[in-house]
Amino acid sequence: MSQDSSHVAEGAGPHRVVVIVDENSNPFELGCAIEIFGLRRPEIGRDLYDFRLCSPEPRTLMRDGFFTLTGVAGLAAADSAHTLIVPNRPDVDVPRRLAVLDAVRRAHARGARLVGFCSGAFTLAEAGVLDGRRATAHWQWADAFRARFPSVHLEENVLFVDDGDILTAAGSAAALDLGLYIVRRDHGAEIANSVSRRLVFAAHRDGGQRQFVERPVPDPPDESLTPVLAWAQERLDAPLTVADLAARASVSPATLHRRFRAQLGTTPLAWLTRERLTLACRLIERGEPHLETVARRSGLGTTANLRAVMRRETGLSPQAYRHRFGPGPGQEAASEWPRRPSAPRGSGGR
Repeated sequence: MSQDSSHVAEGAGPHRVVVIVDENSNPFELGCAIEIFGLRRPEIGRDLYDFRLCSPEPRTLMRDGFFTLTGVAGLAAADSAHTLIVPNRPDVDVPRRLAVLDAVRRAHARGARLVGFCSGAFTLAEAGVLDGRRATAHWQWADAFRARFPSVHLEENVLFVDDGDILTAAGSAAALDLGLYIVRRDHGAEIANSVSRRLVFAAHRDGGQRQFVERPVPDPPDESLTPVLAWAQERLDAPLTVADLAARASVSPATLHRRFRAQLGTTPLAWLTRERLTLACRLIERGEPHLETVARRSGLGTTANLRAVMRRETGLSPQAYRHRFGPGPGQEAASEWPRRPSAPRGSGGR
């Protein structure tokens, strides 16, 4: 089966996300999965996923013995997953259980989407499903990962990697980034933004951003990008340039570029393009029928540019995106996640 054609036939039921929890698993990433995929969504009016936890043992001791997890399904539940989130644990040199690895291999063979958070890439690689594929893991384990799995193309300086039917995220917070990215692909930008608001978390950080930025929390208040970002978000339909952003921030373009790198891990142009694409997606989801209007109001300019940016970033044309996420009967296909064989771009901008 090709890497970009792994959708599981789901019938009329909701997309089922199953998390395998094994001994010494990290509770933070488990919490991220529950928050994004498992909670009821009264603010949306429907549940987005059928969510389940499973474990190879009736009692699972979590990382460093913080607590013991009981009362979840057996490992057989993994065989019904459309998306399977594999175990992640800090002791990466400890072999995974054979039963867990077999469950991952079976899911991959039948076309399920596989997700690894943080050290979850080790589980996927040990199962043999990452050979010749792209993946990421937490930067502190990059050397150990390469030594054990030289056939995997590790990208250590990104937040997450989408390699079609296998997606991996770096450190703990990147699990939230990847989870929201998956929701965006499954249900569109409007739903993803709603989930991010409930999380009080940034709606989107591009997967190609660096894992470690120089200053995650800016020190001097006068260097914060927040005012200029808010100003730009209110004017996305205007022909804004990097020079315009720099002028608004009262700095040179070079200084603005450095601040974007330090605080956001991306470039001003990449951020601006992403914000415009998000607005375009939301306009389509809300029912705007004319692509010319979508392109103009989002600041993407022409329908040709709209098509190019949307296909590059989502793998879908505007028409296909409308059919999948727009209002009306087309929403029934929203559970069929878009194929995107291309890589999330690196932090060098676009």
